[in-house]
Amino acid sequence: KDEDIRMKDEWQVGASLLATKYQPISRACSLLRSRAVLLLLLGLAAASAHAGGLEQLKSFLVDAKTIKAAFEQTVADGSGKVIQQSTGSMQLSRPGKFRWEYVKPYRQLVVGDGEKLWLYDPDLNQVTVKKLDKAIGSSPAALLAGDAEIEKNFNLKDGGADKNLNWVEATPKSSESTFERVRMGFASSGLSVLELKDNFGQTTVIRFANVQLNSKPAAGDFSFTPPKGADVISDN
Repeated sequence: KDEDIRMKDEWQVGASLLATKYQPISRACSLLRSRAVLLLLLGLAAASAHAGGLEQLKSFLVDAKTIKAAFEQTVADGSGKVIQQSTGSMQLSRPGKFRWEYVKPYRQLVVGDGEKLWLYDPDLNQVTVKKLDKAIGSSPAALLAGDAEIEKNFNLKDGGADKNLNWVEATPKSSESTFERVRMGFASSGLSVLELKDNFGQTTVIRFANVQLNSKPAAGDFSFTPPKGADVISDN
């Protein structure tokens, strides 16, 4: 019974950084839709204090090759009620490599090694693996861990200034995406806030802190080997 409740809570995170048409076949797969972080997959890059949101986004994609940061994530339903709060750390190395580690309320690990995407649930000792290109596609993860040619998959527009941040709004061109839009808020130092609204009406807000730019990753940061005895689920 407790596990059923936890499954429901985890699935309700929504607004996945890796949202695709892929349908989850297990609890771990539903976590893949609702987490990721991402993917993701996220970072803060140096940009001009006087640049608009679109210029800051382009600087972010070109200048920040590797990123490390702590994050706080909040998920709210369509009425604005907070249904989950999470904390953890992330790293990324463009293109296509990232490590997204949730610490609270449940430990989860998402690793993109450049070819495959791995999701590990240590409590269940369960691993989900799929091809990275299928997982990212035109998802929000592609905005952060992908290359600089994001306008192939997204429509971008300047969102103006609000709350001391310059905003960019990205909407996916693909009709298969399960999220409506992504908003990125840039401070003078770089990307500060990521907001995602999914097709279920849920909104995920991710705030970043303790950012390190262009530091050399440690060996093994973007690799993953399933623990001995883990249940491995693959989409192959």
